[in-house]
Amino acid sequence: MASVNIENLDKKYGALSVLHSLNLTVADGKFVVLLGPSGCGKSTLLRMIAGLESISAGEVQFDGVRVNEVHAKDRNIAMVFQNYALYAHMSVRKNMAFSMRLRKVDKKVINEKVEWAASILGLDSYLDRLPKELSGGQRQRVAMGRAIVRDPDVFLFDEPLSNLDAKLRVQMRTEIKELHQRLKTTTIYVTHDQIEAMTMADEVVIMRDGYIEQSGSPMMIYDNPNNLFVAQFIGSPGMNVLRCTVVEQDGRLLAQHEDQILALPADANVTAGQVIYYGIRPEHLEPVKLGEGEGAVGGAQAHIRVVEPTGPEIHLYASLAGQEICCISRTRTQWQPDEPIVVTPDLEHVHLFDVETENAITPNH
Repeated sequence: MASVNIENLDKKYGALSVLHSLNLTVADGKFVVLLGPSGCGKSTLLRMIAGLESISAGEVQFDGVRVNEVHAKDRNIAMVFQNYALYAHMSVRKNMAFSMRLRKVDKKVINEKVEWAASILGLDSYLDRLPKELSGGQRQRVAMGRAIVRDPDVFLFDEPLSNLDAKLRVQMRTEIKELHQRLKTTTIYVTHDQIEAMTMADEVVIMRDGYIEQSGSPMMIYDNPNNLFVAQFIGSPGMNVLRCTVVEQDGRLLAQHEDQILALPADANVTAGQVIYYGIRPEHLEPVKLGEGEGAVGGAQAHIRVVEPTGPEIHLYASLAGQEICCISRTRTQWQPDEPIVVTPDLEHVHLFDVETENAITPNH
């Protein structure tokens, strides 16, 4: 196993700059997810760590040793791709053993490692099958097994679950996380799916346009986004964001969106007349039927557009003064489209952002 350090890393294709002075440390044994929209540079960064892309400036280090000029095959990394990349004419056993055979590893050692990896991944009974005889999830396990037997210092995953159906994705997320907990190998995982990032990572690194916007534990980023992009990118359903003007009523500061008023936290670091973005996640916005919650402090009126039951909760998509919002009900209340409701924010979970910089406005302590 190894730590991975990225120092002032740049990537340019001619005059086009795609990564900009990135700095990142992946501690030994950690599971780090690079998360961001398509085109943000996350796969390019992964390929630079693997040695599959040249480095324009900066350094990649494994355990403090510069590896910029070290060939990919000599970095002792193992990479799992989106498309599995299995040899169609080889059995599962031969696919998993292929890299060791190239290195002329002893046959007994090869067999022991393949059987060990197969037992971890539940592939014992599939070792003599061809890839075409396997399901998508089984093929992905074979690709993972081929990586495991190399006993790498670092695992690299490039959107490995993108080709799987929804149920298999959930299953494979659990299996990959369980595998990491067992092997404790340093892992860097690329995805655009924030649910994958939240459920699997020790640390999430959110990227946009070749920059790192924020990094930290999943819940730290979820609870404390440092800008509007991170706030809206993390979370499903996404955070509600309303453009508001701070107003003063009876000596109290409130947020006004069109003709609706929302309460502000007591420690809000804002002033009357200031324009802000007011963010609140759906699970922190409580809906009640109009007439049952009109007296709620800080509540605003909205009209339901769509009702989406999910089982444990009901998602209500509503219009608040022309702005679409989402709130979550955990009761078996019978909600109806076009029904008026009052939504009340949990003030401990309100996020405020500057309209110019889109950075979070820190509380006034």
